[in-house]
Amino acid sequence: MIGLFVFILGLVWGSFLNVVIYRTVKGSSPFDGRSKCPHCGKLINWWQNIPLLSFVLLRGKCFKCKKKISLQYPLVEFLSGVLFLWWWLIGRAFFVLGGSPWQIIQPGFWLVVGMLLLVVAIADLIYGVIPDMINLVLFTVVLVYRLVLLNAGEMQMVDWWKSVAVAGGITVFFAFLRWITKGKGFGMGDVKLAPSLGLILGWPRGVVGVMAGFIIGAVVGLVLMALGKKKFGQTLPFGPFLVIGVVIALWWGGSMWQWYWQMM
Repeated sequence: MIGLFVFILGLVWGSFLNVVIYRTVKGSSPFDGRSKCPHCGKLINWWQNIPLLSFVLLRGKCFKCKKKISLQYPLVEFLSGVLFLWWWLIGRAFFVLGGSPWQIIQPGFWLVVGMLLLVVAIADLIYGVIPDMINLVLFTVVLVYRLVLLNAGEMQMVDWWKSVAVAGGITVFFAFLRWITKGKGFGMGDVKLAPSLGLILGWPRGVVGVMAGFIIGAVVGLVLMALGKKKFGQTLPFGPFLVIGVVIALWWGGSMWQWYWQMM
């Protein structure tokens, strides 16, 4: 029953994340009034905004204008629910820090980071944009958390500077890629995302995460070209692959790094 409640809570937060994605991409505030249909502008009533259920009851169409509702909405709600459920069952024990108040702060931090990375992935996947507001919020949350850990003695100074160096290195690397491709092969949103990724992952996970993102992106690109969905020279949103790379690096980054150097 607790797991079901947590999943439903995740669905509700997913509904809010949809608002965050749509409005930040459009350059407005997530708190700017009630939700409206993007097609006809009609205010959405509460019963038309129940996570997942309303999409099914409305058969994926606006109640008034009958235009299709984007699959983004049920997708984000479902993924957010899964994220919350995973966090409750497994994620709370991730990188456990003992003692009060860390048993509350640390799980809360990773849940917030997970939601922000979900917003990054979906916004870039659907709209081809990583909103500046989301990048700023993510960077602020991660920076404050790391500084609090450092001040409390839960993070060593050498690890802090390694994380800063990784964040700077990834940012410079992404900026170089954007410059060399003249902005056509690499978005500015990815460059602005880089400092957060470096602080989240540190050394050597940061390197593993970026490389995993590039490899997965390349594989997906080749598959899409083989299927005729993409042509050589066309771009793909890189944010989702970076988020996948972050997840891989967080779970297996250390062992993958050791395996690589042992193989070499």
